[in-house]
Amino acid sequence: MRRITRIADLEALYGTPPSAALRKVAHRLTPLYRQWIAASRLCIVSTVGPDGTDGSPRGDEVAVALELDPQTLALPDWHGNNRLDTLRNIVADPRLSLLFLVPGSNNVVRVNGRAFVTDDTDLRDRFRKEERRPATVIVVEIGEIYVQCARALLRARTWAGVDDSDGLPTVGQILAEMTDGAEGGAAYDANWGPRAAKTLW
Repeated sequence: MRRITRIADLEALYGTPPSAALRKVAHRLTPLYRQWIAASRLCIVSTVGPDGTDGSPRGDEVAVALELDPQTLALPDWHGNNRLDTLRNIVADPRLSLLFLVPGSNNVVRVNGRAFVTDDTDLRDRFRKEERRPATVIVVEIGEIYVQCARALLRARTWAGVDDSDGLPTVGQILAEMTDGAEGGAAYDANWGPRAAKTLW
């Protein structure tokens, strides 16, 4: 199998991007990009660190990211599995990308930039949910922002109302497989819903 190792060879296979693909890029929030991000409750965060890459979904019941100024976004780090893969990577290497999705739209808005993690009390308080607040907040300095082509979500029929989840393995089954039955199983799956409801934030 041939490996493509030169950028020139890669570009020869695809040709030049259309003008619109280049002109849609902004370096700060514009009114319409601001509107898009304010509507997004789901974001995929991609980072890179000394141990490799990480992709992590972030979601909220309201906008998943908060604008601090036209070149800065903030994402709360709500309760998760405490692996801290994303946060460790940001501490080691500030480069990251964000993909903002809105249910029903096949377009995706991408932000590329640099980030840092903070436990600033005032900023954490801005995300408070009753008595709970995130342990930290990811602060993102926007390098570029642009809308992605809709073809990927169209091909996948992402918002077509199709449920292909029947027959998929559960997390409990996967844990049991990975631990030779020491963890996971039916009890894990049965307890997950009530446990998640208590630790959602």
